[in-house]
Amino acid sequence: MAEEVKREIMEYDVVIVGAGPAGLSTAIKLRQLDSEISVCILEKGSEVGAHILSGNVFETRALDELIPTWKEEGAPIKTKVQKEKFMFLSQNSSLSWPTWLLPSVQKNHNNYIISLANLCRWLAEQAENLGVEIFPGFPASEVLYNEDGSVKGIATQDMGLDKDGNKKDSYEPGMELHGKVTVFAEGCRGHLGKELIKKFELDKGKDPQQYGIGFKEIWELKEEKHEEGLVMHTAGWPLDNNTYGGSFVYHAENKQIFLGYVIGLDYKNPHLSPFDEFQRFKTHPAIKSMLEGGKRISYGARALIEGGFQSLPKMFMPGALLVGCDAGTLNMPKIKGSHTAMKSGMIAAETIVDHFNLNKELSVYEEKFKNSWVYKELYEARNVKPSFSWGLILGIIFTGIDQILFKGKLPFTLKHKHADHETLKPANEMPKIEYPKPDNVITFDKTSSVYLTGTNHTDNQPVHLQLKDKDLPIKYTLGKYDEPAQRYCPVGVYEIQKENEVEKFVINSQNCIHCKTCDIKEPSQNITWVTPEGGGGPKYGNM
Repeated sequence: MAEEVKREIMEYDVVIVGAGPAGLSTAIKLRQLDSEISVCILEKGSEVGAHILSGNVFETRALDELIPTWKEEGAPIKTKVQKEKFMFLSQNSSLSWPTWLLPSVQKNHNNYIISLANLCRWLAEQAENLGVEIFPGFPASEVLYNEDGSVKGIATQDMGLDKDGNKKDSYEPGMELHGKVTVFAEGCRGHLGKELIKKFELDKGKDPQQYGIGFKEIWELKEEKHEEGLVMHTAGWPLDNNTYGGSFVYHAENKQIFLGYVIGLDYKNPHLSPFDEFQRFKTHPAIKSMLEGGKRISYGARALIEGGFQSLPKMFMPGALLVGCDAGTLNMPKIKGSHTAMKSGMIAAETIVDHFNLNKELSVYEEKFKNSWVYKELYEARNVKPSFSWGLILGIIFTGIDQILFKGKLPFTLKHKHADHETLKPANEMPKIEYPKPDNVITFDKTSSVYLTGTNHTDNQPVHLQLKDKDLPIKYTLGKYDEPAQRYCPVGVYEIQKENEVEKFVINSQNCIHCKTCDIKEPSQNITWVTPEGGGGPKYGNM
C-alpha cells in the first residue's frame, strides 16, 4: 500500500496561480476593492519576473486604471515611443512602408518600450504593500477539486524526488492551498489551464487555439546606431509567403535594443527551425549593419497565444476563473497582450468581490468581460490572424481593408480551421532548408543561447517533459516528420542520437526554458509539459 503523503494546508479567500501581469493585477485590484480579502500568489519562477519574456511595447491603458499614480510611484516605464518604422524585407533589400498607411491598431503613439519582467517586479511590490502574499519558487502542479467537482485550490510540487520518483533525503511534500476562488494566470499554454479547459469543456464551440513562438535578444549597440524610442517591425524574408511571422526591433534606454522574431506555429514544413530563421533574419543587411560592433547580452524564447476572439474559451467554471493568456486575451495584430491581461485580471477581481459581498455567481465574469474595452478590442482584431492563412500578401491586403477601411467591423468572422499540431506536412513532401553556420558575432547556436537564459534545474529530478508513448518519436515521428522536436525547440532539449547504430530520442530537460512549444506543436500531442521542481527554468533579468 502506497504511503499517504500528508500535506500542509493553507486557506485563503483567493489563490492566484502565476505572478505575471494578469495575476498581479487581479491581486492588486482585489485588495484595492476589499482589504479584508486574503490573497496569495504562487509563482513557479525563482523570483517574480524570472520567467517573464515579452517584446515589449506597453500600452498603459489598464495600468492607468489600476494605479493612476504609477509615474509618481516609480514604475519602470520610461522610454516613450518616438518614432516608428515598418519594412518589407527581401533577401538583400528592404522597402519601408509609410507609417500613415498602417492600421491604427499597429501604431504606437503614447506607448512605452519597457521590460515586462521589471514591470512585474514593481507590480509585485505594489501587491505586497497591499497585503498580498507572494510565494516564488512554488509551482502549482495539481488542481484540487471538491466532492461536487468544483475547484478547491491547488497543490504545489513535491520537492526532493529523484528521476524515478523516489524520495531523496531532501524530500518535502507539496502544500495544498485552498481558495474560495482560484484564479489561473499561468500565461500562454498554462498546464493547469489546459487541464481545466478540457475538463469543463470551456472551448466547446470555439475555434482551435493558435500559437506562435517568440524569440528575443537584448543587444547593446554602438552609440551612433542607437535611436532611443524607435520601434521597428518587419515582414517578409527569411520566411516564405506561406509562413506567418515577422520581427520587432525596439530601441530602449542605455544603448540597448530588444530584438525579436515571432513565427506562427501553424507552419507546414517540418524541416523549418524557428530558432535558425531568427538567426538568419539577423544577417539581412538592414539588421546586420545595425548590430555590427554591438554585443548580445540576453536571449529567451516563449510561446505566445494568437487565436484571439474566435478561440477565447469560457473563462469561468465552478470555483475558478481564467485570466490573461491562460484564456488567450492577447491582441495579435496589435502585438500586445500585457494591457489586455491586466484588464482581464481587474475584471476577475471585481467579479470575485461581487461574488463574496453580493453573492453573485462567478459566471458574471463573462458578462463583465463582454462589456469591457478588452472584448471590443479583440472583436475588432478578430479577422487579422486567420486572413494570413491565405499567405503574406493577401493577408496584408485584407488586413488593410479590414482595419483601415472597416475598423474591424466587417459583417463576418473568419475561422481558425486547424490546431497548430495538425498543420505539418510529411518530411518527404517538403523542401529541406539549409541554414548557415553561426558566426558567433551576429548569429549564434542554441548552446550558447541557452547559457544566456540562466536556466537551471535541480539534477536528478523527474523529467518534466513527459511522453505519452516513449516509442513514438523513433517509430513514427522520425520517419514521417524527421522528428521536428529537434528543430522547433528553441534550446535544443530534444535530440536524435545513435548508439551502436540504434537511434534514440533524447530529452535534455535541464535545458528547458518552459516555452511550451513542444506541448503545442508535437504532431501527435505526445509531449506534455508539467511543472519541474520549484525555481527551475530560466532566470531572465530585464526581459
